[in-house]
Formats: sequence, structure tokens, C-alpha cells
Amino acid sequence: MAFALMAAVAGTALLDAPAPTAAPPPTTAAPAPGAPAPTASGSTVSAASAASTLVHFTGKAFDTCEAPSVETMRAWRGSPYGAVGIYFGGRGRGCPGQRELNPGWVSSVQAMGWRLLPVFVGSQAPCVEAPAKKPFAIGSDPWGQGTREAGDAVRAARALGLGTSSPLYLDIEAYRRGDAQCAATTLSFVRAWNREVRRLGYLPGFYSSADTGVRDVEAQRRAGTADLPAVMWFARWLGKPALATEPTLAPAAWTPHARIHQYAGNVTESYGGHRLVIDRNAVDAPVARLTTARAGSSSAEPASAPATSSTDPSLSFSSLPLSSSSTVRSSASPSVHSAVSRAPARP
Repeated sequence: MAFALMAAVAGTALLDAPAPTAAPPPTTAAPAPGAPAPTASGSTVSAASAASTLVHFTGKAFDTCEAPSVETMRAWRGSPYGAVGIYFGGRGRGCPGQRELNPGWVSSVQAMGWRLLPVFVGSQAPCVEAPAKKPFAIGSDPWGQGTREAGDAVRAARALGLGTSSPLYLDIEAYRRGDAQCAATTLSFVRAWNREVRRLGYLPGFYSSADTGVRDVEAQRRAGTADLPAVMWFARWLGKPALATEPTLAPAAWTPHARIHQYAGNVTESYGGHRLVIDRNAVDAPVARLTTARAGSSSAEPASAPATSSTDPSLSFSSLPLSSSSTVRSSASPSVHSAVSRAPARP
């Protein structure tokens, strides 16, 4: 996201966009997220996680390059934010060190009432605009590379104690518009990543600029392409939230409860004497679930998410087993609730 530009500067020349060498599966074999019935909605999960729950958050979230300290997170409970984006993996992260981010941090901030939006910053479009991201360009086998990096993402999520059915948001930074070969390479990588994340029982989300990655993925949704993200996180810095009115997205696309709008970036805020440079987000989307067993254990199962109270009385949390196409809505705004939908099995 925006913080990658602040974290490093690289002078690597723009890499030529290679043509995909591994042919992906047919592009019309599965329903597209957000399309009208009988296609799947944006909130879908694989059969592997069908017995789990999806926990959705509606409200404000912030993200920042490096996970803040537990003390800062405690101080920020007095802020208008109820969720936080965490950069949990990927070779393209602007702040790869993440000194604070570990299973203890995750469980501590969750216990405070925070909800987590896990972001994976892996390989980037060959025509990515940010100089600092050009060394991480997708290579000559985008499908294979996307599959491998999805495995990396799931392993990193498990190591932090993030349970199955948690969303994992793939961060693809803004890239040059009008480069068809670059867009095709990038979409092949993204689709492979989505497919493997689903196969491993997690929910694939997608973050990008509204005018590049989001626009291209929406075009694929309209075309009926398979293996698209279940949740759309679009960046358009309007200064105010516009979840339902993003012009690049059809009104019904990635609904219900499957959108995040990053509406401001690189702003400084301070609460309880702790100052951070953040991006601001409006959220109506899934958030992470923790496992009951020790992080990293292969036997860990997703913990249920009982009703939880936040320090902000306008926030509430609930979850529901994923077993039908019903939706639980909260009258409070902002709120956290659980929306459920039966998803078709993905190959």
C-alpha cells in the first residue's frame, strides 16, 4: 500500500512484462464474485472451510507499514478505528522486519477488541509504478509463482495463529494502465494465488488501486472469469468513505459484506500520546479468526468468535457457522457481524 513508497527507494529499471508460460485453467469454469444469481457472491470460501465461520467487520480500519506495539494498540482503542491491517508476509513488503508482529501480539490485540485484516505483499505487476516495487516483478511463470506465493501466505498466516476461513488480502500496487501484456501476467498471478488460498481453506481478498488492479479484476468478473478474489479492497483517496459508489465496480459486485475502501493515505494521527502515520479505510468485509491451539500447530482449529464488546459502544461483534445462504445483519453502524453463503467447491 502507500507505505511501501515511504519505506524504500529502488532504482531498478522497469522490467519487461513476460508472457505467461503456464496455461491457467479455463476462465469460465466457475461463477464470478459479485455476479447475479446463480453465480457466487463476493463472500465465498472453498469446501475445505465450509464448516468454519466468517466473521465480518463493518466500521473504520487503519493500516500502517509496521505493526505498532501492544502499548500503542492499547492507546488507540480510544480512536474511531476498530480494525487494523497487518502486513504479515510477502517479499514485497515495505517493512519486512515487523518487530512486533508475532502470535503473542495477534492474541493480545484481538483480546483488546481489535479485528485484523491480514495483508500479503508478494510479487508485483511487471509494469508496477512504484520504483521500490520493481525488483519484485512477477516472473515468466505467473501461474506457478502465484500458486507458490499463496502457499507462503498460508504458512505465514498459520504461524501467526490465523485460522482457516480468515481472509488473506493480496496487495498488488498500482501499475501502468493500457499495458495488456502486463495486465494479463498480473491477472494470471492473482488468479493462481486466489485458487491456492481457497484450496488451503482461507479466503482470498485483493487490494489494489481502483484505476488499475481493481478495474482489471472487475472486467474479468464481468467476463465470467474464474478464480477471482472473494473480497475487494480498493484504493481511491477521496478523503471520505465511498464503499458503495466506487465507479469502477458494478453496484452488485463484491456484495454483501465484501468491500473495503482505502479513502485516505499517509495521514498522521495520535491517540493516547501515540502517533502513527496511517492509511484510513472503510470496511464491510471479513476479518481474521484466531486458532484455539498454539500458533503453528497443524492441529489448530479456528476459534469461535463470541460476541465481544469494544470500547466504542457503536461497535459489536458476532459470528455464525457457515452452513447456509442466510445473512445476519446488525442494526448498529458501524458494527461487526457475520454473513454466510454456501460456496461452490473450487478445483
